[in-house]
Amino acid sequence: MKIMHFLTALLVMAFIYGMVMERDAMLAFAGADTPPPEAEDSTTAPLGAVPVVTLHSVEREVQAGIVLRGTTQAARRIEMKAETSGRVVSRPLPSGTAVVEGQILCELDPGILEAQLAEARAQLADAEANSNVASRLAQSGFGAENSAISASAALESARARVLSVEQTLNQLKIRAPFSGVLENDSAELGSLLQPGSPCATILALETIKMVGYVPEVEMVNLAVGQRAGGRLLSGRQVLGEVTFIARSADPLTRTFRLEVTVDNSDLSILDGQTAEIGIAYAGKKAHLLPQHVLTLNDEGSLGVRVNIDNIARFVPVVIVRDAPEGFWLSGLPPEAEVIITGQEYVTDGRAIKVTKQGGE
Repeated sequence: MKIMHFLTALLVMAFIYGMVMERDAMLAFAGADTPPPEAEDSTTAPLGAVPVVTLHSVEREVQAGIVLRGTTQAARRIEMKAETSGRVVSRPLPSGTAVVEGQILCELDPGILEAQLAEARAQLADAEANSNVASRLAQSGFGAENSAISASAALESARARVLSVEQTLNQLKIRAPFSGVLENDSAELGSLLQPGSPCATILALETIKMVGYVPEVEMVNLAVGQRAGGRLLSGRQVLGEVTFIARSADPLTRTFRLEVTVDNSDLSILDGQTAEIGIAYAGKKAHLLPQHVLTLNDEGSLGVRVNIDNIARFVPVVIVRDAPEGFWLSGLPPEAEVIITGQEYVTDGRAIKVTKQGGE
């Protein structure tokens, strides 16, 4: 019985030896085909080369851009204030009222100003008569020249007095400087306004501005006149044009104010709405590669490793934009053999054993 166990053990050991040490011979004896070797680079890899897998990548044109979070603002906004004191004698206009340029928003009680204007005009007429008489007498030699000069000065003073009262009377009627919509009710009937007291606030909404703030690194890609789009929280999309880019950065955020002007003839876009602003750049050439191919060199630069004559080389890259399949990267030559497997095991200048994967 023990002899049988011993013989069985010898047979098992012989079988294991044959499968491990003489595998090819046994498979040939059994009639099995040897599987073909994996497709490798035609160039013979040097001894000690690290096996890697590469992808043949060809650059393509890709649209780049920037998306900013911003708000809408009225193209023009002004708070009309009183320039003189007086009690409001006009009925208030409710908020939301459409007003036209020159329309009276608030009218103040003239008080005694009209009487002062009549008095000033009478004094002007008297000064004109005195000046004419003094001037004729001086020219004929019957009057002193200084009397004519004094009469002329009194005439100019009377004219200034009339202009002053007329100007004050004009300030009693506060008019809209442009067509727009009242943001709030105008001043209430009977309220007393002092110089600087608010009468009404007007918004011009025929055109609207979308305002956002641009990071410093993106400024080189932007210019006035570029086409831009916007999307409101409601989902509505609008098109406009970049009309302003600040030349001075915000001291706290180090960002630059940008304005996109959008047509709003139907007044459907309101002041202060949240908006996403999208601006497309000119098309760039880039490679679309999986995210995991990105690596860092010893200096901390971002890049990928490529195959050049069976030698691993590090190439710095710049991320143009992201995509569901990975990243669009610039900085590579138009065509490149990018190492997609094994790049973490090689260093710059290391010999590699290449297996190619189908790609572009």
